[in-house]
Amino acid sequence: MAAAHAGLPVVAREARVVGDGSRTRFVMDLSGPAALSVFMLDEPYRVVVDLPETHFELPVDTGKSGKGLVSAFRYGLISAGKSRIVLDATGPVAIDKAFVLPAEKDQPARVVVDLVKSTRTAFLETLRVSRDRDRQNAAHKPDVAPGPAPNDGKLRIVLDPGHGGIDSGAIGKSGALEKHVVLAFAQTLKEKLEANDRYEIIMTRNNDTFLPLRGRVQFARQKHADLFVSIHADSFSGADVRGATVYTLSERASDRMAASIAESENKSDILAGVDVPEDTNEVSDILIDLARRETKNFAVVFARNVIKELKPDVRLFKRAHQQAGFMVLRAPDVPSALVELGYLSNADDEKLLTSPEWRDKTAVAVTRAIDEFFRTRVANMAASAPVTTGVGEP
Repeated sequence: MAAAHAGLPVVAREARVVGDGSRTRFVMDLSGPAALSVFMLDEPYRVVVDLPETHFELPVDTGKSGKGLVSAFRYGLISAGKSRIVLDATGPVAIDKAFVLPAEKDQPARVVVDLVKSTRTAFLETLRVSRDRDRQNAAHKPDVAPGPAPNDGKLRIVLDPGHGGIDSGAIGKSGALEKHVVLAFAQTLKEKLEANDRYEIIMTRNNDTFLPLRGRVQFARQKHADLFVSIHADSFSGADVRGATVYTLSERASDRMAASIAESENKSDILAGVDVPEDTNEVSDILIDLARRETKNFAVVFARNVIKELKPDVRLFKRAHQQAGFMVLRAPDVPSALVELGYLSNADDEKLLTSPEWRDKTAVAVTRAIDEFFRTRVANMAASAPVTTGVGEP
């Protein structure tokens, strides 16, 4: 295989797992040399291999099954200029060796990761050392606080196409990937909304890159969003489940299906090989609590607007407004909703979700819902504002 051209991303064309339950080797063929870094994560056990940006041109089913200490693996872009391979381990493992073998004669360059069986105690000790080092490195990086909100009278809407990069999301019956479907819809919706010069439309991602769930929430807050709309096209076990659904945040899910979908979405970071910190209780503050309640109320109003505007032209799920504990909806001061455009697990929905005509029609309906949401909100704010007469108090 010829060496990669200078300045061009390396291409991966084949990957395989060999070995048994005591020693397992992962190998991926590359078009040229690349630097790599490797680390481990638990709950569940994972081995993460980071590379410079790599184009993965592998057969469709690559990674769906493994061997020995590796049950499956995933790969894709994790951020600009950086790619990732995530190996799902069957239990605690240790990294015996990890290196890139240079090309030689008729053999390509290769990523090689050798894993050996370990104990949970040893695994956790390795993890502790790694995390302590990461914390020390993070301590030297100052936090970037959001600046003041621009005083330009604009209403800021953050559109959040779900998944991306290494996290493909749901896969349709005919192979459509959720990450591509929702990005295409978000770009169409952005175009519709930008016709109104009162809006500033900001996307959490404009291409096939990954952003952690907490990062999406932080992004909306840093941009001083007046509305956050996360866009998805999920899958569910019943092939007859179809239609658009709008979710708002609640710790108590509407039903088992809502809970299951929220649980699946909240695992995006785990699938992408992100070290998810343990949940910590936020500081109890009456002002934060009041803001959160008001935000949830605004989100419910928005959800109802979306359903009303979609109903004439877009098929809805039988319970079109549902609630569940989606991590991506947790900004306490930004009205947030997750719009499930349909279900890629349903063949009819998949056809609609990949149709430009359906995408355009649905984006027009969501735009109307956003317009109505802000009209109502601005009117309510004006009605509740104190009346001044201009005459001094006696």
